Amino acid sequence: MELIKLQDKDLAKFKSLMQESFQYGYEIVYGECEELILPEKDIDECLNKENSQAYAMKNNEDIVGGVIIEINEKTQHNHLDFLFVSVSSQNKGIGQKIWSEIESLYPNTKIWETCTPYFDKRNIHFYVNRLGFHIVEFLNEKNPEPDFDKNHPMGDEEMFRFEKIMKG
Repeated sequence: MELIKLQDKDLAKFKSLMQESFQYGYEIVYGECEELILPEKDIDECLNKENSQAYAMKNNEDIVGGVIIEINEKTQHNHLDFLFVSVSSQNKGIGQKIWSEIESLYPNTKIWETCTPYFDKRNIHFYVNRLGFHIVEFLNEKNPEPDFDKNHPMGDEEMFRFEKIMKG
């Protein structure tokens, strides 16, 4: 397996697998949902940010996961926007491998930050127990994130914000 910069030829498959993975995570908790949990516009918004970097984890030519991050060269306070493992490749250590390679690619990072929905215990376990992140904030109706989209299926979802302070 190899983590490589996302290439244009892989973009459609990357997005599709990411959407499928997020849909699966939502539906194993709440049951089938007709609405798309992760719209393509949300992925595109992250991909098009000025400091965005995207990588696909490939096993031969098959994409088995991927990541979109934001790198702030000045502050080295970097953000993990999305990390996913394809549904058919989950529970095989691929997510940890992706993250380990990201940390190796960006050794000057001082702090990594991300967030995940409160309902997703698998992600909470992954970030805290596998990757070493710490929960630093609970986003909810009393402490809302400013850009919550109440019309999105997860718009009013409670979220945890995580940080990982890197040794420097």
